[in-house]
Formats: sequence, C-alpha cells, structure tokens
Amino acid sequence: MSRTRKSNRNKKPTTVEIVLDSSDTDTVTDSDSDSDSDSSDLHSPISELFRHNVSKHRSCWRHVFSSSIVQKKRITLGDIKEVKKSSMCLLECPPRFTRRERSKRFGKKEEVKELMRPHKVAERAVSRKREKLDSGAFMRYFENLWNSFSEDKRTSFAYLDCLWFSLYLQQNIHKELKRDIKTKVLKWIKNKCIFSMKYVIVPIVCWSHWNLLILCHFGESLQSETQRPCMLLLDSLQGADPGRYEKYIRKFVLDIFMEEGRPEKKDLIYRIPLLVPEVPQQRDDVECGNFVLYYINLFMEGAPENFSTEGYPYFMKKDWFSPKGLDYFCQKLYSSAT
Repeated sequence: MSRTRKSNRNKKPTTVEIVLDSSDTDTVTDSDSDSDSDSSDLHSPISELFRHNVSKHRSCWRHVFSSSIVQKKRITLGDIKEVKKSSMCLLECPPRFTRRERSKRFGKKEEVKELMRPHKVAERAVSRKREKLDSGAFMRYFENLWNSFSEDKRTSFAYLDCLWFSLYLQQNIHKELKRDIKTKVLKWIKNKCIFSMKYVIVPIVCWSHWNLLILCHFGESLQSETQRPCMLLLDSLQGADPGRYEKYIRKFVLDIFMEEGRPEKKDLIYRIPLLVPEVPQQRDDVECGNFVLYYINLFMEGAPENFSTEGYPYFMKKDWFSPKGLDYFCQKLYSSAT
C-alpha cells in the first residue's frame, strides 16, 4: 500500500509553552512577576528561578527560557533552535561518543573517564575554591557577604541582582519578549531607589565572565564641581578588553535615568566618567566570580565617604590584595555558606 505524505507547507509554527513542574519549584504566578513590594533582589521574580535548574548558569539559552517562564510566553521551535545556537550554555552535559569515537579522540583511559563522568559528579569533584561560580551560587555567597556587614555600613550601599544586566542585554530573542524583559528589569531597578544611595553594586556576568560595576553618587548633579557621579568597572581579566562593555553600560545607565524620570539630558548622562582601575588579575579561567566577590568585600570595607575622580584610584591598584588574601577570603566565605 502506498502512502502519501501530507504537505506541511501551510502548517503554522509549532509553539511550546514552558511550564515549571510543581515538584521542582513553587508555582510562579502573574502576581509574583509583577510584584513591586520586594525590597531584596534575593526574593525578586528572576531570583525565584534559582530554585530551578534551568537558571543555574549565566546568560545563556537557559536564562532566555527561564525569563519566558516568568512571562508565561509561548516560543516557537524555530526560536528555540536559534537561541540555542547564539546563546550556548557552558554547563551542558558532555557529549556521549561511541567506543570507536572515544578511542580516536582520546588515547588515555583517564580522559575518557573524565568525559563520561556524569555532570553532577564532575561538579562535586571540583574544589569550591577552583569552581566557576554560576549565578545561583554567586548570589548565595553574596547574601552571606552582605549580611556580614553592619546595618550602618549597608545604609550607604544598594545592589542589583547579578542577572539583571544580562537580562537587560538579551539580544537574540523576539523583539516583544526583549521589550517586556527590559521593562521589568528597569522597573525592579527603580524600586531599589539607587539615586538615594552613595554606591550601587552591580555584579555583571556576560560572555561567561564576571565583572563588577559600581555606580557612585548617582543622586548628585551631573554638573556639580565638587562631587559628580561616576562609574567604576573592576575586571580581573583586563586582557579581554573591558572596554567592550562600555556601550552596553552607558545604554543601561541612560535607560535607568529615563525610567526614573530624571531631568538630566542624554549628552550629560553619556559623559558620566567610566573608570577602569588596574586591579589584581585572576590566575586562571575560573576565578572571576571569586574576584568579584572579593572586590565587593574590600570596596565596602574601604569606600571613601565621598568618592571623587581627583582621589581616584584610591586603594584600587595592582597591589590591592595578595593571592593568599583572596584564598583565605574564599575559604571563609564558602565555609560560612555550608
């Protein structure tokens, strides 16, 4: 019997509704995603996703779908394929090869064992000090660090969730979804009242690398002669050109000013100094998250009462701290989180 195949020419794109399994995490409702009452990033709608394994990494296709879960969006299979191509996740399980392929690719049994090791086992095999922090782990350690400072010290500081900048920056997604995400991120930032703070800590994770952006005195006049707003970008891998972030940071800051309804003009906002001090550099390719946490700790300890470009770079120099100091800090921080 001959069979005829139906034409798919007029078939509409298949859509997939992403729904969280109730056994994995709590249900995220519309009221959760639109809530303005949360004063802590650690309880914000996007941080709610840390309890689900799809957001256990940096800005990648998993984060795109995680944000879609919150937004209750429908995504076509074509969108899924395109986003996966452009925003790969570095925490994907290693590929499986046949015995013949493994023998061709690797000559040592140890290498084959390492490749075939299940992802979770491999993750536990890496010491915490050498582990490359994902967004969930980073925020857990940051929460302990934040709470270690006194109430008086914290009154001069505010911080943004480490995912907000990367969510704002998402490019390879549908325009409507991108606009919705930007709107929500800017709304969450507005609720932080950053213009009433001396310093705003903004951890950035983009292109699988951690940086620290610090907004200084954003409540001051941009035309002040004594105390003008400025920005600090602390990068532990300056050989990778931290200047590549500048256009994204300036657009991010401009939108924050616009969302707040500030009177400053666009040209003045774009002239806010972005300073990149020569700080201690990481020793390998996995320490960037640890460096950002230590930058935050030392900056909060020694931040001047009034930061000025005349006194720059203050303590932020190449000899700011030693490798031993960083290792001791990480050991202490990790032990407090267990």
